[in-house]
Amino acid sequence: MFLTIIIFILVLSVLVFAHELGHFFTARRCGVKAEEFGFGFPPRAVGWYKNRFGHWRRVRGNRSVESLETSADENLHPAAGATVYSLNWLPFGGFVKIKGENGEGKNDRDSFAAQKIWKRILILSAGVIMNVVLAWVLLSVGYLIGLPQSTDTLGKSAWVSEQRVVIAQVLPDSVAAAAGFQASDEVLRVNDRTVGTEQELQEAIAASADQEAQLLIRRNGQEQTISVVPLSRDGGRATIGVAIFAAGLVRYPFLAAFWEGAKTVGWVLEQIVIAFADLFKNIFQGNQVGDQFAGPVGIATITGQAARLGFAYLLQFVALLSLNLAILNILPFPALDGGRIVFLLIEKISGRPVKREVEALIHNSGFVLLIVLIIFITYKDIIKLF
Repeated sequence: MFLTIIIFILVLSVLVFAHELGHFFTARRCGVKAEEFGFGFPPRAVGWYKNRFGHWRRVRGNRSVESLETSADENLHPAAGATVYSLNWLPFGGFVKIKGENGEGKNDRDSFAAQKIWKRILILSAGVIMNVVLAWVLLSVGYLIGLPQSTDTLGKSAWVSEQRVVIAQVLPDSVAAAAGFQASDEVLRVNDRTVGTEQELQEAIAASADQEAQLLIRRNGQEQTISVVPLSRDGGRATIGVAIFAAGLVRYPFLAAFWEGAKTVGWVLEQIVIAFADLFKNIFQGNQVGDQFAGPVGIATITGQAARLGFAYLLQFVALLSLNLAILNILPFPALDGGRIVFLLIEKISGRPVKREVEALIHNSGFVLLIVLIIFITYKDIIKLF
């Protein structure tokens, strides 16, 4: 459990840090001052910045750039546009403090509020873009070292190892459902026969028609044996009622790996968008939503499971999590990047910005709703564990 928590913190830190890094670099490229870029969340443990003479200086506590600029000791005065790079006590991701991000400093050239709308949209979108880029890099590296993938349709340059058969779906009211099989179970052996392809599994199951068969499976990194009696109906081949597919660790040459990584990112993004669209459709139609969300506890549990399966599985999971975070952040919901972009589009269309007080109230209300939703989902995650 302790190792799972550590891995979860590291994964979350990488995702949030990459997101904030996108905001930071884009703001700097657009001429906007980043007052602080921190690893972890405040309170600040220690920070560093360049003074007016080009020397690095250390700052402790939560002293702001403004307080440094007015210090009696000129040796502490930061250079023009200097950023405090900080390490903070709460080791979850990171943050960037951009000058004018809340609407102040409209008359300052290096303020976010003084920039053209397209630049502000670019800065707000940069975190989402960075999460997509991170997923692409992780998947591409995964394809270089071997990534779990279906082997049904592969490129000519693919090399497959550790091929196995995975259960994609357990049909309701089937003998497999009654025996306790689950989707994502890996079937390793039927009786004394090792199976590595769909045909081998089907033949092994058919050979045990109407007789008890012992299936060795791997679930969440743990092997176990499940007994089941394959049934033949109407003279056909005996089955247990599962949909299966062949999978293995798939590797590609260097350039092909990055191309396959890009293709996978595009496909996953499409599937996430479709899933969100179906979710919102069910919500508005009053249909049953089901357990389609996972909070911090649920994600930590899945992270631990992926880590136990191996580094390649963890790499793949972090990439998928990064893409989910990207889509979630770009949704037009208050307090999210997408919600802030909506207000900029309103400003572009109407010719004047929404009142700061009104926008702040809407974003704060959205943030409260998100916190309530996270607490509710976390409660459901904990209930599932028991």
